[in-house]
Amino acid sequence: MKDNYDLTNLRKKTKRKNSRTKGSTFERQIAKTFNDRFKTKEFSRSPGSGAFATTHSLPEYLKIYGDLITPKNFKYCIECKKGYNNINLYSLYNYSSDIWKFIEQCEKDSKKCDKIPMVIFKQDRQPTIAIVPKEVVFTEAEKYIEIHKNKTYKVYLFEEILKDWDSMWLS
Repeated sequence: MKDNYDLTNLRKKTKRKNSRTKGSTFERQIAKTFNDRFKTKEFSRSPGSGAFATTHSLPEYLKIYGDLITPKNFKYCIECKKGYNNINLYSLYNYSSDIWKFIEQCEKDSKKCDKIPMVIFKQDRQPTIAIVPKEVVFTEAEKYIEIHKNKTYKVYLFEEILKDWDSMWLS
């Protein structure tokens, strides 16, 4: 006996979001979060974010480091990463994993602009985390995880460190 049911429309696949679009959207979201937190409009997505900065040579006075344009007195160089759902706890033991590449990239940019590196990372359906050098102590965030490679870093929940004093963020 043959069924007369057409099940093809029963399970529609959701349209995949391009990774560049996902990253840009996340950067704008983080900039908006900082603008709301500090009651300003000075945070924005860097036009040099992504491959543009590495494929074009700009004069030094036009270079912007990190994924966000920040106020002059903001202490951090921000690198935003969204997705990368293949990264897990075991990736921390693999020193060639993407998570360590993100940290290294942020470290390089932060040295060029003389700011503290901060990687803001979010996987799908997970809370956003922030990775900073161990010397950075957010007093309002009680919980963090330490990770080690050449240096020691702290991993905080992003929403927890946003509650910290302005003096932790601004010089």
